[in-house]
Amino acid sequence: METQESGGERPIGSIGDWTTCAADPGYRAAVLDLLGALAYGELSAFERLAEDAKFAPGLADKADLARMASAEFQHYQLLHDRLVEVGADPTEVMGPFVEPLESFHRMTAPSDWLEGLVKAYVGDSIATDFYREVAVRLDDDTRDLVLRVMADTGYAQFAVDRVRQAIEAESRVGGRLALWGRRLMGEALSQAQRVVAERDALSNLLVGGAQVQGFDLVEVGKMFNRITEAHTRRMAALGLAS
Repeated sequence: METQESGGERPIGSIGDWTTCAADPGYRAAVLDLLGALAYGELSAFERLAEDAKFAPGLADKADLARMASAEFQHYQLLHDRLVEVGADPTEVMGPFVEPLESFHRMTAPSDWLEGLVKAYVGDSIATDFYREVAVRLDDDTRDLVLRVMADTGYAQFAVDRVRQAIEAESRVGGRLALWGRRLMGEALSQAQRVVAERDALSNLLVGGAQVQGFDLVEVGKMFNRITEAHTRRMAALGLAS
């Protein structure tokens, strides 16, 4: 639990609430970018899981994926409603992030059920790490929303269980999926770095707060290194070499 500043009204490390922080145009622009990227990611995750459910090998898996898809759409709705609440057009705010994410999906179309599981697991994990990195730099209201949206839907454990079962049944599957995981990570980082480099307000927020000016390649590189290290640990949980 966070401790309170002596005589203060907010937790140590807090930069304030949305109303106070959004008075800075740069900060407002950065948060709208962040919420726009997250909203489109959640909408895309809903579509992906709903599509994957069609290829599930059994009814139990189909039902589990449908439930998780529903949770992703609920997360999207929270973000949509928040954007409307702060006077932004959700469609307009999500717009800049459609092409990068769709490009990633075009270049990483899975060829079977297992590749689809690994793709969703890797993609969700990278997104979770990315947004948790930036959450510490957000106002209290936005941080709480982001952490709520990034709450586990149960997909990670679902993917780990199914992939491990497949490897136990046929060990050579592991080598193929390990190569696939490395490809996914490379493509995901490439698209994420592109987005950060192109969105000045967002990159400033990531490397030290909205008061920082200019794209700092070193600091962004450190952030993505931490995300890569977390990916390595998660691949090990799948039973795959990263």
